[in-house]
This record gives sequence, C-alpha cells and structure tokens, in this order.
Amino acid sequence: MALTRQDKEKIVAEMVAVASQSLSAVVALNHGMTAGETTELRAKARQMNVYLRVVPNTLLIRAVAGTEFECLAEQLTGPTVIAFSKEEPGSAGRLIRDFAKTHEKLGIKAFAVGGMAYDAKQIDMLASLPTREEALATLMSVMQAPVTKLARTTSETYAKLVRAVAAVRDQKQAA
Repeated sequence: MALTRQDKEKIVAEMVAVASQSLSAVVALNHGMTAGETTELRAKARQMNVYLRVVPNTLLIRAVAGTEFECLAEQLTGPTVIAFSKEEPGSAGRLIRDFAKTHEKLGIKAFAVGGMAYDAKQIDMLASLPTREEALATLMSVMQAPVTKLARTTSETYAKLVRAVAAVRDQKQAA
C-alpha cells in the first residue's frame, strides 16, 4: 500500500521531533532482514530506549534537514534503518553494532553525534561511551578519591606514632 501525502507528512513530522531531541543517530543498511529479525531488533531498541525506524530515504532526508543529523543525508541510500539515541549517546551505536555482529544482513553505514558524521569503522567509539549509570559511578569514584586519601593519610599518621611509641616501649623493656 502506497503512502499518501498526509502519511508522509506525519512520518516526517514525527522524525523531525525525534531527531531534534536525540543525542546521536546511526544509519544502517538493511539487506533483506526477515520480519522476525526486524521484530527482534525493534524489541531490543525499545529495551535500550532507542527510536528505530525504517523510512523511505527521501522522507528521512527531509526529516533530518535542519537538524544536527543533516550530515547523514548523503549516507541515506539503499534500504535504510535509522536508530536515534534518546537518553544516552552510545545506546544506538551499541544496539546496531551488537545486532550487526550476529546478523550479517544489517550493515552499519555511518553515525552522527553533535553535528559530525563518522563512518562505520568508528562505531566502536560511539558504542563504547559509558551509560549514564557508568558515568555517574566514575564521577563519584573520582570525587570520593581525595576524601578517601585524606582519611587514610590522617589515620596513617596516628598509626605511625603508635608504632613508634610501641617500638620505644619494647626497646626499653628489652633493656
């Protein structure tokens, strides 16, 4: 069934709204994935809070025009799947990279972050970005380190004093 003009306008409006609120986007080439594989990919996308859509390229080019993902427009050829990360910049990259490892019919073309497009070879850079929880844990450990070091240093000073006094006591008792 062909899309009507109104359907196309709805799709473009939805994609513009998603693109304007997303942190990163990954474009992948769909070389004939089965319906089951596509359903599996969509289920994983929902779990990771990634917006995943198969859209005609002409509509997608219109949708990303004027957004920071406009740099991906020249990559939008062939049967395209696009994934937008809504909360964590690396989630779409992890989703597509991991799914492409087990499904050869999905090939990564490019991704964009902050208005810059990158090729598929650099997808590990995006996918290795920490999740929000990992970033917060790292930040907390960095913030906690000086306090911990200060506490150890002050307690170690007293421990050295106690050991020195004990050594003098033992020396006097031995004499």
